[in-house]
Amino acid sequence: MASYLTGLIGSGIGPSLSPPLHEREAAHHGLRYVYRLLDTDNLGHDVGELVRTARRFGYDGLNITHPCKQAVIPHLDELSADARMLGAVNTVVFDGERAVGHNTDWTGFAESFERGLPDAPTRRIVQLGAGGAGAAIAHALLTMGAGQVTVVDADPGRATELAGRLGERFGHERAHPATQDDLPGLLADADGLAHATPTGMALHPGLPLPVELLHPGLWVADIVYRPLETELLKQARALGCRTLDGGGMVVFQAAHAFRLFTGRTPDSERMLAHLTDLVTS
Repeated sequence: MASYLTGLIGSGIGPSLSPPLHEREAAHHGLRYVYRLLDTDNLGHDVGELVRTARRFGYDGLNITHPCKQAVIPHLDELSADARMLGAVNTVVFDGERAVGHNTDWTGFAESFERGLPDAPTRRIVQLGAGGAGAAIAHALLTMGAGQVTVVDADPGRATELAGRLGERFGHERAHPATQDDLPGLLADADGLAHATPTGMALHPGLPLPVELLHPGLWVADIVYRPLETELLKQARALGCRTLDGGGMVVFQAAHAFRLFTGRTPDSERMLAHLTDLVTS
């Protein structure tokens, strides 16, 4: 029986459902598969040290989450084309002596969006968050044909940097930075709001913006999945907005990472059923 040792590096990842998502799917393939949580808060080590330790201990691969998706890059030997362009890594595969970084966040979000909001207008989109996840989400939206994505971050410099990189790839008329002060005007004329910050997670409760900026003409997509119904989505639904929770993204990015780790083709529908079971049990 083939065996795999994998894990997740990040901060405050105790509530993560990645271990059972991966391990349940592996069981259907007849694999011996162990998925560990390597929490930087509990272990007191930075992402580079954890990557080096995992390589020494014989791990086959790692997932990387907040706040390590960009910090991990200097500790890798190689990046896939997508990870290099995005400047963010959420999956590391140990290939012999090499640690290779990939990004399955953007493909995971794209698949979730096409499934959950298939006919949503994407003329103008406002995105909150310009970190590793934000880079992936904006890339996915522009790849799917969004007319314009405006990036807003608590760090204006980070929003400017991401918009510049996106502009180089997709055209500078399609990616713009903005500040939080610009949100009222931007959202009044937007088709959708993509949320890509930790706000709303169990350890970061609350809303990422004033609720009065939401309106029924917006669709709202959140990448947070613990809980599936964040305060942002709850308020948006109450106003009549179409919404997309983070469950689809976490499943599809996990499925794509599982394929990279094992070479096996996962059943995404089965993994979606696993997620539903896990969040309701």
